[in-house]
Amino acid sequence: MKPVFRLSGASVHFGPVGSAVQALSEVTLTIAPGERVALVGANGCGKSTLLRLLHGLAQATAGQVQSAPAARQAMLFQRPHLLRLSVQSNIALGLWLRGAAWREARRGALAALERVGLAALAQRNARKLSGGQQQRVALARAWALAPEVLLLDEPTASLDPHAKREVEALIGEFSNSPADSAAMTLVFASHNLGQVKRLASRVIYLEQGRVLADLPVADFFDDALLQRQYPAAQLFVNGELV
Repeated sequence: MKPVFRLSGASVHFGPVGSAVQALSEVTLTIAPGERVALVGANGCGKSTLLRLLHGLAQATAGQVQSAPAARQAMLFQRPHLLRLSVQSNIALGLWLRGAAWREARRGALAALERVGLAALAQRNARKLSGGQQQRVALARAWALAPEVLLLDEPTASLDPHAKREVEALIGEFSNSPADSAAMTLVFASHNLGQVKRLASRVIYLEQGRVLADLPVADFFDDALLQRQYPAAQLFVNGELV
């Protein structure tokens, strides 16, 4: 199968020439359909920029970025932006913008809310919900669009433990639910290494905008392997990164 994403020496700089900040440096990787890829590393290592690059929200200043043109994508941010509308209308609007009639969009929105256990809150103001509920609404909005690729930027970082478990469980369910008979591709950034173990099949470790390790999840948590071949990643996993 053709890859969902292929990056070759991709770099991203922000700011004017001469004083630009390098967010990503010569990143080369391929992500295949159905993979569950975790992006890990310290704050400022380039995880969010890489997600934005994959989703088309950032442009490479060098190198090449290729993505499957027909693959439907959705991206979920750490703090979802919800409009000052009802919960149902926040979701229906995305379907309407995709071309659905408004009545059909509202039905689809309600089905998505039932999927995340929030149908009873359909007419509530979305901005009045708790943080965990808002993140579940954002997941419902993404799921309603039947994405083949789901990108997530620290989706549970600002939530309490109970809400984290709920949102993580939904992400796991979505990634295991076939979309158009093909497994969903999941790419997510996380500082929660337990979450990485539970959700990911592959881990990419970034440091200062560079990919320093790209391993199957079991290998990434193999201390002996990291010590021999990826000492920087070992420091991160052990909480000893300076």
